[in-house]
Order: sequence, then structure tokens, then C-alpha cells
Amino acid sequence: MPAPLISPSILSADFAKLGEEVRAIDEAGADWIHVDVMDGHFVPNLTIGPAVVKALRPHSAKPFDVHLMISPVDLYLDAFADAGADHIIVHPEAGPHIHRSLQHIRSLGKKAGVSLNPGTPAKMLDYLLDLTDVVLVMSVNPGFGGQKFIASQLGKIEAVATMIAKRGLSTIVEVDGGIDPVTARQCVDAGAGALVAGTAVFKDGPAGYARNIAALRGD
Repeated sequence: MPAPLISPSILSADFAKLGEEVRAIDEAGADWIHVDVMDGHFVPNLTIGPAVVKALRPHSAKPFDVHLMISPVDLYLDAFADAGADHIIVHPEAGPHIHRSLQHIRSLGKKAGVSLNPGTPAKMLDYLLDLTDVVLVMSVNPGFGGQKFIASQLGKIEAVATMIAKRGLSTIVEVDGGIDPVTARQCVDAGAGALVAGTAVFKDGPAGYARNIAALRGD
């Protein structure tokens, strides 16, 4: 089984030196850089906007994996694309027409993603998968880092992976929430190909980033 892609979430980084932190996780072996965008409305927290993504873009050539937890989301797709996002991930509940949102993301030359909250069923993807490059399964309720992994989402990961395989698609299943070396292996066994981790990567400071990323991969 191939090692998962690791996408450290800068939500857990030192915000006073984000550029340095992005460079550090890049050098430590991150595959993607995960950027959590929260609006205090769709989720109960506020984080960053496109100006910060644009400021961070020169600090890494790795794909910026941008998760938009904002509503209405369509108003901001162009801004995050222009700022340097490579993957733009949206929630079905964050706009009136998720299919149109995915079409627009792809028209901007970006990879399109759908995020499923713990209460959102895999069936939501039935008519979306053909437009989806990444499915982000939330294994915590979005809004805050450091939450405990919701084990019931393993069944959803498996269901999504099965849907993708049956259709012969190359869509990547990504998982975000409560990821550590133990839950990482559970997610990969269920069919995940990419993992988002905040606390598990950043907990020991820059000296531990490479070790922590390797542990999540199972090295």
C-alpha cells in the first residue's frame, strides 16, 4: 500500500512566523500545505483570507491545499485561485449549487475538492465525483484544531474510496481531524491517500517536523 501524502495544517503553526513555518514543513517533507479558511459563520472560528495565502505563496512550491469553510463560498473562489491556491475544497452546504462551484474551480485551472462534514453522507458525492479531484473527509467537526478523531468516519472513508474505485477515477481521498500515527494508519487502511495533520506535525517545533511527518507516513 503506497504511503499517504501528508498535508500539514498551518492552523497549528506559529502565526507570528507563518512564512518560516511553511518553509520548514516544506523542507521537512510535506507533500502539500494545508490552509484552513474559516469565516466565523459557516464554522465557529476565524482564520485567514486570500491576502495571507498570497503572502505565503513564495515560501513553497508545494501544492497549497486550501479548505474553504466559508459561506457563501462562491464569492471567494476567484480570490483564492488568484492568491495561489492549487486545490480549492468546498462544502456542499456552503453554497446553493455545489456542482456549479466545482465547475467554476476547474475553469480557473485549479483542482476541485468536496469536503464532507461528519454528518454529511458519502452519498452526497453521487453526482459530483466526476468533477472532484479531492474528497476531504472531516473526521472532526470543523472549526478548531486538536479535536479527537471520530471513528465512525472510517466507514465513510471506505465508502468514498469504493465509489471512486468503481468509477475508475483518480480522485484522492483526504482525511482531516484527529490524525496521529495510529489514526493515520486506520485511515490509510480504509482507503485514504492523503492526510491533514496539525498538532501531530507541529507539536515539537521545527526540530521535530521531519520526524513527525515520517511517523504519519508509517516510516
